[in-house]
Amino acid sequence: MKKMSFQRCARTDKGVSAAGQVVSLKVWLLDNIVEKINGNLPSHIRILGMKRVTGRFNSKNSCDARTYSYTLPTFAFAHKDHSLQEENFRLDQETLNKVNELLALYKGTHNFHNFTSQKGPRDPSAKRYIMEMCCEPPFLQGGLELAVIKVKGQSFMMHQIRKMIGLVIAVVKGYAPSSIMERSWGEEKVDIPKAPGLGLVLERVHFEKYNRRFGNDGLHDSLDWAEEEEQIEAFKKSHIYPSIIQTEIEEKSMASWLATLSIHDYDATSQETNTVDNKVEGSAQSDDGGDSD
Repeated sequence: MKKMSFQRCARTDKGVSAAGQVVSLKVWLLDNIVEKINGNLPSHIRILGMKRVTGRFNSKNSCDARTYSYTLPTFAFAHKDHSLQEENFRLDQETLNKVNELLALYKGTHNFHNFTSQKGPRDPSAKRYIMEMCCEPPFLQGGLELAVIKVKGQSFMMHQIRKMIGLVIAVVKGYAPSSIMERSWGEEKVDIPKAPGLGLVLERVHFEKYNRRFGNDGLHDSLDWAEEEEQIEAFKKSHIYPSIIQTEIEEKSMASWLATLSIHDYDATSQETNTVDNKVEGSAQSDDGGDSD
């Protein structure tokens, strides 16, 4: 691996899928090399394309942003005081607007020490820059209404995205006041629920600085996903979405997690709760300068 200078762009937690990952390595330019590699891989791992890069290109260090998606059943946004049949719930426009207003608050640079483990409020590495975050209109798949939340940022810490989404769900459902959003970026410890890992997908990795410098030099290709878009969508529909839906139906991970939201303390500084979280999540601080959610 070292001899071929193998490097992966992004790292994800166990159970998190990837629809747009990049690895860099030195290979012989054999005929039909992509097909030959795929011939040795299982169907749920596919090489979609290959592009020539500069000699010192490193997929991890050259990446300047990551986009993740989080697919969830829309009943997660139903208010806690409303009784509902999960499969019959439909997200209305007013609730979707509220979700997007809350998600938009994350944009910009904030101190996300409350959204990960083992980082204090004065740790410079807890500050992260979020470029975009929104929830797309819902759609029906496999008899369940789903929605997709997209977030683009320079880098993410362990569990950060799941806690960002968990907090918004807690507010929309009426468990927490909207003021908790601003408070969570302050120095005090805030008890933030962590949404299930099921549904989190690495959508894209971005090389915008590299593309500006080398993408049009006549020797190297621009590292974008235009040619692979159709393959990516087909891969998600055949492998990722069915897995998310089937697992949710069988294990009810979202429904089970929603039942725990009432036990969190959203009003007070919760040092005690944070200590418990750290014991559960362990002391891992995997922050590779990129993402590890």
